Parts: sequence; C-alpha cells; structure tokens
Amino acid sequence: MAVNAPNSPKARDIAYHVHPFTNPRRHEEEGPIIIERGEGIYIYDDAGNRYLESMAGLCCVGLGWGEERLADVAAAQMKKLSYIQNFAHRSHSPATDLSEKLIGIAPAPLAKVFFANSGSEANDTAVKLIWYRNTALGRPEKRKIISQLKGYHGTTVVSASMTGLPYVHAGFGLPLPGFLHVETPHFYHGGRQGESEEDYASRLAAQLDALIVAEGPETVAAFVAEPVIASGGMIVPPAGYFQKVQVVLRKHDVLMVADEVICSFGRTGHMFGCETLGIVPDLMVVAKQLSSAYIPISGVLMSDAFYEGLKEGGDQFGIVGTGFTYSAHPVAAAVALETLAIYEERDLVSHAATVGAYMREQFSKLLDHPLVGEVRGVGLMAGIELVKDKESHANFAPASKVGAKFSEIAISHGLLIRPLADDTLALSPPLIITQAEIDELLSLVSATIVDFTAWIGAEQPD
Repeated sequence: MAVNAPNSPKARDIAYHVHPFTNPRRHEEEGPIIIERGEGIYIYDDAGNRYLESMAGLCCVGLGWGEERLADVAAAQMKKLSYIQNFAHRSHSPATDLSEKLIGIAPAPLAKVFFANSGSEANDTAVKLIWYRNTALGRPEKRKIISQLKGYHGTTVVSASMTGLPYVHAGFGLPLPGFLHVETPHFYHGGRQGESEEDYASRLAAQLDALIVAEGPETVAAFVAEPVIASGGMIVPPAGYFQKVQVVLRKHDVLMVADEVICSFGRTGHMFGCETLGIVPDLMVVAKQLSSAYIPISGVLMSDAFYEGLKEGGDQFGIVGTGFTYSAHPVAAAVALETLAIYEERDLVSHAATVGAYMREQFSKLLDHPLVGEVRGVGLMAGIELVKDKESHANFAPASKVGAKFSEIAISHGLLIRPLADDTLALSPPLIITQAEIDELLSLVSATIVDFTAWIGAEQPD
C-alpha cells in the first residue's frame, strides 16, 4: 500500500493524531516517519529503513530498545497487581522498594520521594510542594522561582514558566508572573574577552545575588536548574558555577532544586548530575532513564528538612492535596526497579563515563570544520554547535533553520539527530552504546556534514 493511500499509517496519523512540538500545517503536508520497532541503539521505520538513534529518543532510552527483562517484569507485575492508587495511606511493594532504592543511591541530604509520571509533572509538583511548605511555615509570600534562560523544565503551565526557551512560551501567555530567568551559564557565548571560566562563574553568581536582593529574599523560594542544560543546547556550566551559586542561595534561604530529568542515572558519567557538577540539592527531580522510558514514571526527591515542612502543612490543612491517579503505578515502579538493577549489574554508569569521553574525543575532530564552532559535553551528553562565523562565535539567523536542515539531511544517511537552540546538534545515545557504534555515529555525522556544507554553499543562509 502506498504511504499516501487513504488507509496508510501515514495518512491516518495525519487525519487523527495531533503531535507535540510539531508544526500542524507542515505535518499535514509531510506527515510522520512511522517507526515500527527498535533494537539496541537502532530503530526501524515501516519501510524497513534503519536509523541510528543518537538521542536515545529524548535522552531517555538508556538501555536501548528491546530489553526483554523490562518487558517480562512489566507483564509479571500486570498479572499480579496491575494497579492500585496510593492516595490516603495505600501502598504496594514496588512503590516501597523503589522509594528505598532511590533514596539509597541518591546524594545527601535527600531522604524521601514523591512519585509522578513525567518530568513536567514532577517539576510542577516540586513548585507546588515548595509553595505549600512555605505557606505552612508562615511565609506564603516566598513564592518566586528563578531558573535559567535556555533551561528546560517541562510544558505544564508551571514547568513551562520555569523553562527558558521562547518556543515553550509563544502563544500560551507564559511565563506566569513570579517566574524569573537568569543568564545561561555558557562560557562560549557569555564569557568576556580575557575572562576566565571561574571569573565568569563569579559574575553569574553575583547577578543571581543581585536579582534576589532586588526582588526581596523574602519573596524568592527556589532556584531551579539542570546540572547540564540539555534541550537548551547541551551546555555544561563553567567550572565552579554551582558552588558559587549555592553560596548565594544559602545566604538568602533559597532552595536549590536540581532538575535531573535528563542528567540522572548515568547520563553525565555519574549516577546523578549533582555528583558530576557539585550540587547539594534540597529537592531533585528525576524521570526519563528511571525506567529507560519503557513506561512513564518520575519522582521528586526531597530532604528531611523539606519534608518536615510538609508535615507542618498536613497538620494545618489536613492533607498534602496534590498527586496523580498513576503516582507510583505498580507496573512503572517494578520496571524502574529492574532498570536500576540492570544499570548496576552492567556497570553502565562507568561505561557511560568511559564511552562518553571517547565520544567527545572523536567528535572534537569536527572542530577543524569551518561550520563547527564548539563541541561540548560531559558523560554521554554532547553538543555540536554549528556557527556562521567561528571567530566571532556568531550563529546563523534562527529563521534560516540550519539545524533543522542538518537533521533532515541526516535522516537520508540513516541517522536521527536532534537540533537544539543555536543550531546545536545533540548527541545523547543509549548508555549501552559501544566504541564501535560511536565510530559509526561519527561516520554518519561526517557524511551528513559533507551534504550539509554543500547546501550551505548553495543556499547561503543568513
């Protein structure tokens, strides 16, 4: 059957399916790539074409596709206990076991976990709990949330307000009042001539301090940040950044919330990005690789000191009135437990550190190309930033959409790669990727660059 036939999967998708982060009119004109199956680091479309998935989906399929142990655990749990709510003092073994496991591996001082279903929900919940706690402690005006430009925290109304990317705000009337943004900690673009990374980090910390003072510390509740800014460009902050920032936060009694939705469970070469970047969180948000994306689950981890405030609220208001039908879903919790077990058994955190270093070393060879301005990253996270002028670090005009064009060309080479802010090409493959597969990935990117360079020469985008 032709792909444009009335009953083809492509035609039916166009007819009925509204996609996230997609231009509706363009989707009607072009339609989707229909993915049928996955195996390891590869996925296959309905025509049998194979693609190397360099982003592990959305930085989430840590174990790659086709991990039968996770499917078996899910099936067994569905047969035993497919669902039970955990409102009003109900629980089940997978939720208890997963809570204990997460706290056992989490950095200090985290001591309790609240479950949700996605990173957006978990970040939204973190803010609600912060507001609830401050109200219970007699300071309801301490509500403002500070995050970073280019940081990504989700798409619910609150988490999108924290997100510092224009395309998440446009058309929605966001961000909400009380959500503030500070400079992106990206030395490549933000560092001044003659300024060291440490001096740059000190300047950014001073800017944060000045913002809190200007707003009034009694009104500022939390600073929310990804250890590594992922969707905003795979940006690793300058050395010492978080250490300096946390001094400012402690001075003003402002909570440190680490958004580890992408950075946790080995992605940065440690179990958590907080360990890689020197963050001591009051709250930490996890999702994505918690279940290797085989089933939705997320969590908000919190310190005992924070939890004590929730107890105060429970005394005043009767309950902590937030949660989700599927919070701590038994099937999701069981799959997450098995995922964590596999990470440990196969030592995938150390593997990510070793193979990630090899990936960045190999991809740094692309810096000789006139269109590649920076190759950056940590662990199995890397960004290749395309630039119009290497000397000035100038990017192409956003309207030129050169990153999207690179991604389009890559598909023809059997590569799925995601363009991010400032035409940064994101690499975040499954943790199971091997050095040989890294070499294949580099070969595919290099072949794409050849065709992309020819397109640049022909089109001369701004």
